[in-house]
Amino acid sequence: MTPETPPTVDVHAHVLLPEVDALVAGLPGHAEARELDARRNGPAALAVSGPMVRERFPRLTDVTVRLAAMDAQGVDVQLVSPSPSHYHYWADEETAEKVYRLANEATAAHCSAAPERLRGLGLVPLQHPQQAVRALDHALAQGLLGVEVSSHAPGRELSDAAYEPFWSRAEETGALLFLHPFGCTLGERLDRWYLSNTVGQPTENAVALSHLIFSGVLDRHPGLRLLAAHGGGYLPTHIGRSDHAWSARSDAGAGCSHPPSSYLKRLYFDSLVHDPGVLRELVRVAGADRVLLGSDFPFDMGTEDPVGALRAARLPETDFHAVRGGNAAALLRKD
Repeated sequence: MTPETPPTVDVHAHVLLPEVDALVAGLPGHAEARELDARRNGPAALAVSGPMVRERFPRLTDVTVRLAAMDAQGVDVQLVSPSPSHYHYWADEETAEKVYRLANEATAAHCSAAPERLRGLGLVPLQHPQQAVRALDHALAQGLLGVEVSSHAPGRELSDAAYEPFWSRAEETGALLFLHPFGCTLGERLDRWYLSNTVGQPTENAVALSHLIFSGVLDRHPGLRLLAAHGGGYLPTHIGRSDHAWSARSDAGAGCSHPPSSYLKRLYFDSLVHDPGVLRELVRVAGADRVLLGSDFPFDMGTEDPVGALRAARLPETDFHAVRGGNAAALLRKD
C-alpha cells in the first residue's frame, strides 16, 4: 500500500477464547452471572444467539478462516479484541488475575499467527481497580496494543477515582483503550426483541462516555487514546443536550472544563452505526480524523461489508480513506 492508499483496517473484531471459558466453568459466581445475563437478554435472544455463535465459531477461533473472511471483505488488518463475554467482572481477585493473564496470552498467540494482519488487545479486571495497571502492563508485555474495557463494573462507573492510576498508566504508555459495553443495567426492561443489544449497547456507550467527560477524567488525562465501539452510542448524535446542561446547570458543569462536545474530538469512534446518515453526523461532530472502520467481526450485530457500509455514507473521498484505514495508521502504531 502507498501512503495515498493506506491498508483497510477494521478496529472492531473479536476472538473467542475457549481457554478462558474452561477456566471459569463451574467457579462460584459464574452460574449466577450467566443467569443474570440470561434474564437481561430474555429466552428468545438466547435461542438465537447460541446457534449464531456456533455457526461463527471457526471465524472466531481459526486464524486461517479469519484471514479468508478478511480477504472476502477487503480488510487488510484487524484489531482483534476478546469477546466481551470474557470480561467476567464477577470474578474474585485470584480468578480475575488468571482470566486476564490467560486472555492476554491467548489473544497474543492468536494474532502472532499472522502478525502483519492481526493486532490485539487484552483485558483488565475493572471490578478490581488495584489490578488494572498490572493487567495493562501484562497486556503490553505480550505485544498487545492495549486493552478492552466495558462501560462499568459492578458498583463502579468509569468516573470512579479508583481508576485514576489506570488512566495515568494508559496515558503514560500510549496504550489503546477500547470501550466496548457488555450487557445493560436497564435489566429486564430490555428482555425481549433483543433490546438488550439494540437499545442497551448504545445506552451503555453514552453513559460511560458521559462519565469520562463530565467527571473530568479527560481533562486530567488529555493523552488518553480511547476508542469507543458502536460509534459511541447515542452520545455523539445527542451531544447538544449535554452541552446545554453543561452551560445551564451548575451541577452538570462542575466537573469538566469545556463543553462536552469538545471532548468528542479527543476520542476515537468506530464506524459501526448501521446508518449512513448517523455515520455522516458522527464524522461531523467528532471529525473525520477521529472515526475508524469497525465491523464487530464476525457477530450478527456487525456488518459483513464494512467498506461498503462506509462507502454508503458518501463522505468526501479524503474522509472515506481516512476512516477506511488512514486514521488507524497512527492509532495502531507499534511504538
